Amino acid sequence: MFHQRIMIPTSQGAEIALDAYVPVQPADTDTTPRPAIVICPGGGYRHLSQREAEPIALRFLMEGFNTFIVWYRIAPNRFPLPQQDAAAAMAYVRAHAQEFLTDPNRIAIAGFSAGGHLAGSIGTLWHRAEMWQEMGLKPENVKPNAMLLSYAVITAGEHAHRGSFNQLTGTEDVSVHQDYSVDGWVTENCPPAFLWHTFEDASVPVQNSLIMAEALARHGVLCELHLFPHGAHGASLCNRVSANASQPAHLLPEAQCWPQMAARFLLDVMKGE
Repeated sequence: MFHQRIMIPTSQGAEIALDAYVPVQPADTDTTPRPAIVICPGGGYRHLSQREAEPIALRFLMEGFNTFIVWYRIAPNRFPLPQQDAAAAMAYVRAHAQEFLTDPNRIAIAGFSAGGHLAGSIGTLWHRAEMWQEMGLKPENVKPNAMLLSYAVITAGEHAHRGSFNQLTGTEDVSVHQDYSVDGWVTENCPPAFLWHTFEDASVPVQNSLIMAEALARHGVLCELHLFPHGAHGASLCNRVSANASQPAHLLPEAQCWPQMAARFLLDVMKGE
């Protein structure tokens, strides 16, 4: 396996780390370009969760994807800097697709918790110049071909994870937060999305995924949504590989199927690109 940390340029002259995980293909095997996933770990825009980074990358590597973890800027950096970082990562993977044996038309973006807000931002705002113009990119460079949103922060309304919006905007003014709800950015131009959540999530309420699915449906965007009855926020792979040792509610045998279900969905919706 090719594994390398790459420093890539982003906005305001900054650089961010992008971790690449790509299988080394022997010369006598199939060298068809593979689909890819750019992964945005969660952490409330305050830190970045290791449990939602490499374990996810390695799991989806097994499902047939090349995987890339973007270590985006967090607070005190504010919107749109994290979004520009994710856009830069999407563009970098696409521009270096041949080097990474990646199909440039089959690149999904995945996010967990606040990283889901970030991934959803790229999936909904890819056409807005503030996402890419400063870096000399174009909308087609950064547009994901699909989204994977895991217990994602979506709404700034009644069911908001308020801390994420405080960090993203730099203010506790709830009226300011309203402009940053991902569901409000959804249009018919969004890529297909796979969403999953646990009903018992006490940090990012399940309504976030329900609200996003409803917005996608309202605009005719293909979506698959799975709700699991039990489990705490931040369950990641729902197994011992990714579980927080002090949080037994992260061990969810009934939800450990979600990566396989997500992989099937992503492969299906991106096969015709």
